[in-house]
Amino acid sequence: MSAFMQAALEEAEAAAARGEVPVGAVIVCDGAIVARDGNRTLELADPTAHAEMLAIRAACLRRGSERLAGCDLYVTLEPCPMCAAAISFARIRRLYYGADDPKGGAVEHGVRFFGDPTCHHAPDVYSGMGAGAAARLLRDFFAARRPSGGREGAA
Repeated sequence: MSAFMQAALEEAEAAAARGEVPVGAVIVCDGAIVARDGNRTLELADPTAHAEMLAIRAACLRRGSERLAGCDLYVTLEPCPMCAAAISFARIRRLYYGADDPKGGAVEHGVRFFGDPTCHHAPDVYSGMGAGAAARLLRDFFAARRPSGGREGAA
């Protein structure tokens, strides 16, 4: 696994420690991390405060542009439709993501945003990087929040 995906996983772990859904994102430009964050929807009372959105906003501010052409995004979970749209609008060059999200994803599942003819920019997509670690983090997070501790039907 790349050091950049490892940094995204660290952001996901920090999000879990805050009680947020454990998703982390890192933006890399010219071989260096320019922005990183994890989900903060609860903390900020903001449904758009997904890890990707926060990292994109920070990277754009740091670069002084609404475009991140030549930059790559590493995220632990397949982006949702909102985040896929932001990735497209920011003109991110490459998207690397860990775990698939058959329920809420919009890259290889659901609406498949980048394949739609109305999508103006589609990044190169590489899925499965760090997928096991990302999926385990999500599974453990949600299992700990179920009333049965994740053991449906346990006596």
